[in-house]
Amino acid sequence: MTDPDAQPNEPTTAGSFAHRPVMLDEIVALVAEVPAGVYVDATLGGAGHAAAILRSRPDLRLVGLDQDDTAVEAARSSLADLGDRAVVRRRRFDELADAVRAELADGEPVVAVLFDLGVSSPQLDQAARGFSYRQKGPLDMRMDRRRSLTADEVVNTYDEERLRRVLVAHGEDRHARRIARAIVAARPLRTTTQLAEVVRDAIPAPARRRGGHPATRTFQAIRIEVNQELAVLPDAVDQAIEVLAPGGRCLALTFHSGEDRIVKQRFLHAESGGCTCPPGLPCVCGATPSVRLLRRGGWTPSAAEQEGNPRSASARLRAVEKLGGAA
Repeated sequence: MTDPDAQPNEPTTAGSFAHRPVMLDEIVALVAEVPAGVYVDATLGGAGHAAAILRSRPDLRLVGLDQDDTAVEAARSSLADLGDRAVVRRRRFDELADAVRAELADGEPVVAVLFDLGVSSPQLDQAARGFSYRQKGPLDMRMDRRRSLTADEVVNTYDEERLRRVLVAHGEDRHARRIARAIVAARPLRTTTQLAEVVRDAIPAPARRRGGHPATRTFQAIRIEVNQELAVLPDAVDQAIEVLAPGGRCLALTFHSGEDRIVKQRFLHAESGGCTCPPGLPCVCGATPSVRLLRRGGWTPSAAEQEGNPRSASARLRAVEKLGGAA
């Protein structure tokens, strides 16, 4: 697992949302083969992928979605020169189908959907957002600051067992029980650096000397819990496939094994049409596949990209193409 706080970023100024898009060349190449129409960026962020795709495909129009108000403001500014080729809306990706259909002209096809999942570099860079254990900030971690659940509530009100389950499910941390017990004992915790110190001290010394920062998995797990990232992802992927026109493609860039597992499962379900027949036998249940996988197992970043941008090391890109029939 890559330490997200250790990622080198493009220069970022206050109020900006600029960062280095991961696997940009691979994503642009995959979108290069879709028909003309609407490209949906379900996690727009700093619009790095979107800007490159629109430059390479003047016959595409963008509907960009993001739940982060800072990202939405920055994306609108950076894409302003594209006029009506780029529409940006503040929506979470599990609202994808409704958000996109509201923007389509009659008969206009959706030909590409991109998910770039996880936390963005600018969110980590802003201490006040509470995502980073390296900078002192409030225990917030909300991508959408309209929502009520914060990291402070998770850290200070979840009982020990519930907290342990969060750390196991979202952080896959083998020290989850020790960490949960230490957090409960140290309450109240109010800042990211306080939490990071408690987590560090809860982990055995030999384990602290291996890998990245000891708090990486804990912060990741709490962030996923706050934002319900894994809970809403399956439906969002299904919605993306549903709105695609034949020949359109859905791409998902993941940085966490839980995200990748969900994307893989939903893509395979769509590839099989939800077939319930025993593996290896002909399908007799009437399932109809809706997509084809573009590469079984997906793509990983090149060695050169991983060296230049360590954030990309844990990335995996998966993609499917919509088969014929009504979208």
